[in-house]
Amino acid sequence: MGKRKSEADVAKNGNDVEEDSSSDEDFDMLNVEFEWFDPLPEYDFHGIKTLLQQLFDVDAHLLDLSALTDLILAQPLLGSTVKVDGKDTDAYAFLSVINLQEHKDKAFIAQLIQYLKGKANSNPALGKLSELLSQPSVPAIGLVLTERLINVPAEVIPPMYTMLIEEIQWALEEKEPYNFSHYLILSKTYTEIASLLDEEVERPAKKKKASGNTVETMYFHVEDEVLQRHALCYGGYDYTTKQDDGHSDSKRAFHELGIKPQSQAILIEAPKFQGAVEAITNYLQTASG
Repeated sequence: MGKRKSEADVAKNGNDVEEDSSSDEDFDMLNVEFEWFDPLPEYDFHGIKTLLQQLFDVDAHLLDLSALTDLILAQPLLGSTVKVDGKDTDAYAFLSVINLQEHKDKAFIAQLIQYLKGKANSNPALGKLSELLSQPSVPAIGLVLTERLINVPAEVIPPMYTMLIEEIQWALEEKEPYNFSHYLILSKTYTEIASLLDEEVERPAKKKKASGNTVETMYFHVEDEVLQRHALCYGGYDYTTKQDDGHSDSKRAFHELGIKPQSQAILIEAPKFQGAVEAITNYLQTASG
């Protein structure tokens, strides 16, 4: 059963659209109806695991994502998927939360905690997270796992967060273990770096453009910028798996510079989480208005 339904107009580049002299680009508007569902074990293993692989990027092989997917599907009344062709299709987006304290004795969660602890230790900005994960007993941290396909609009995200808050409240009324002290959201970012392709053809203007003192962090998902304003701490970290020197150029697309993907952790104290979710909704409503 779908949790909710909503329609969203998604801009899609069109090559056969009549040109408009008042615009630099032409767009087709593709009207897509998104549906929100509970995670469904019989349909969603492949889709959620694929999105987790996208979230953890080149470090995905270091973690047991099959077991993590099974755990997400084992709590079907908590979290959501977004689909466009009915419940028996792969998810275009998902959001769920895992209680690290409750599941710390599971080998794959212990492995994930150690991975996150190592990443927190690598960035002083994540000192508060490092302190929490270094305690003798892992606190009741809700690990928020969420990802979506690249062309899925951000407008699908606020309903999933809003429903998650409602579902956690219902679970607490049933004495289930979701009384979190903090929420930890993992996301992906990137920075632009000098391209090796440019170096090969000696284009110093482009190299100079990339060699400034300030490295700007770019966000794949706009809601992450909103969430970090409410964070106890947040910061990025490099992947453990090293890529060859040309990897950034493979992600270059239409940009002059190469792209270096990174991951980011955002730690929010539980009392501030609802305010952060409301801020996402307000931001996207203002931006689309």
